[in-house]
Amino acid sequence: MVALPPAVVAGEIVRLQTRQHVVALTFDGGGNADGAKGVLTALRRANVPATFFLTGHFVQSYPRLARAIGRRYPVGNHTVDHLDMLRLSPAADRREVTRAAALIQRATGRDTHPYFRFPYGSRNASTLRLVHGLGYASVRWTVDTWGWMGRSQQSVAGAAHRVVAGLLPGEIVLMHLGSSRDGSTIDADALPAVIRLVRARGYRFVTLAGIRAP
Repeated sequence: MVALPPAVVAGEIVRLQTRQHVVALTFDGGGNADGAKGVLTALRRANVPATFFLTGHFVQSYPRLARAIGRRYPVGNHTVDHLDMLRLSPAADRREVTRAAALIQRATGRDTHPYFRFPYGSRNASTLRLVHGLGYASVRWTVDTWGWMGRSQQSVAGAAHRVVAGLLPGEIVLMHLGSSRDGSTIDADALPAVIRLVRARGYRFVTLAGIRAP
């Protein structure tokens, strides 16, 4: 039996703890929503589940979109303002998490527990203890499509290729709802191909259900 990489590394989820051929698509909403309509359309047409990590700022800026996401998908906490938590005081870090939880639940109707994702993946032992103490698991990813980099460093085909190149049971995929600095929406544009290619390899899609806070 082939050994799989660990699902939990240093107290963070990097892969679903399973040997089943499943993939979890996750979408971060922390900036604009330029690709959100395309993402939701592709997921709906293909009947694919996903999990969304939203900021408080995002749900306040796009309330109708937040409600639409909450009606259909699990939602995680991505802080209020998508700030680097290592640059904030402990008290400010706590407010970023707890206020986001309230804002997101009000906007989406969803309790964000136990899903939390650090902005920029920036964290240390102290911030991990904080989010764990607030009842969250820190959810990272197995593969980042790099769609957020824009056309100068990534393409639609390249983003899809990254998802399937190292496909393995329990893969968590990081994608984004917004456009990159050049205005491209690579992740939204790549999503139909991602769905098709993953399914062609015998995998199915799941949410992050089953993850528990430490």
